[in-house]
Amino acid sequence: MKNYVKFKPKDKSLFFPTLKKRVDDYFTTNNISKNANASMIIKTIVLLSGYILPFIYILAYNPSFIISMILWIIMGFSMAGIGMSVMHDANHGAYSNSEWVNSLLGNSLTLVGGSVANWKVQHNLLHHTFTNVVHQDDDISDKFVLRFSPHTKVKWFHQYQYIYAFFFYGLQTLFWVLVKDFLQFKRYVIRGEAKWVTFSKLLVSKVIYVFYILIMPVVFFDIPVLNIVAGFLIMHFFAGLILTVIFQLAHTVEGTTHPLPNEKNEILNDWAIHQMNTTVDFAPKNQFLCWYIGGLNFQVEHHLFTKICHIHYPEISKIVEQTATEFEIPYLVNEKFSDALMAHVNALKRFGTEESGLLV
Repeated sequence: MKNYVKFKPKDKSLFFPTLKKRVDDYFTTNNISKNANASMIIKTIVLLSGYILPFIYILAYNPSFIISMILWIIMGFSMAGIGMSVMHDANHGAYSNSEWVNSLLGNSLTLVGGSVANWKVQHNLLHHTFTNVVHQDDDISDKFVLRFSPHTKVKWFHQYQYIYAFFFYGLQTLFWVLVKDFLQFKRYVIRGEAKWVTFSKLLVSKVIYVFYILIMPVVFFDIPVLNIVAGFLIMHFFAGLILTVIFQLAHTVEGTTHPLPNEKNEILNDWAIHQMNTTVDFAPKNQFLCWYIGGLNFQVEHHLFTKICHIHYPEISKIVEQTATEFEIPYLVNEKFSDALMAHVNALKRFGTEESGLLV
């Protein structure tokens, strides 16, 4: 594993201790659990049903090509929703205080073709700890023709990335399911006897996924290969586009920072304040987005309180904003989805041409 940076604030800040106490007091005073509530459970059922039921209908009735594609698109939207709302909270340990429940729902990622083990390393460890730190946060690492950091080498085609990026976003989950998990396994898993156990689990989960989603419909239900392959690709395109855009709108936008460590591999800032500087909320009053994307439009709150179910973030955000104002710490927010999307496009434009002193 890599030599991780350390956060070393110049002065001790009372911001996060104060904020944490206020948030804890909110739950205590109102006698509210930090985990999922009835609304979250209903959402979980809706999203899982939106992925499973259309597939069952396809298998049972072999509908026309057009109807089949519509059902696959619904599966893609539901797949993205599962990733953002259900498995995300569960794999953070925020869905329930039961480890068994979190594990069960966290494996909804396995259901849609991903690897829980890899995701926890990339997301929980690397992204949440080292947000927007180049070569530490894999979410902002250069990806094929995409550049998400101002501190990597800019290439001639990056100047056009704000045009072609969204097409490649649509390929992200397909690449993840078929290739990325194996590449990450090689990078993330510590060598040793446990390595082969982990690899076996990864391989078996991929075989099962490919079997039920691609092979079984053709071999056992006589559904045309074209219908299945086309549906599979369109499902992943919609899911990949939605997931990637939503995650990018919280960090790869104008207004966030990309700090570099010093010669001692230290970032001279408090970790919580670093999160405030590198993360932005968006569309906090958009009720549909708040429901569908699992509170990922409240990324500031999520990065500070990963163990709290996202269903509570809208209320917590008021406490975070108030406390940040008192301590004169930036609280970044794009009020509209369109504002956030434009901030991302502008960031892609800037990263497409901006040279850096750290070209590695």
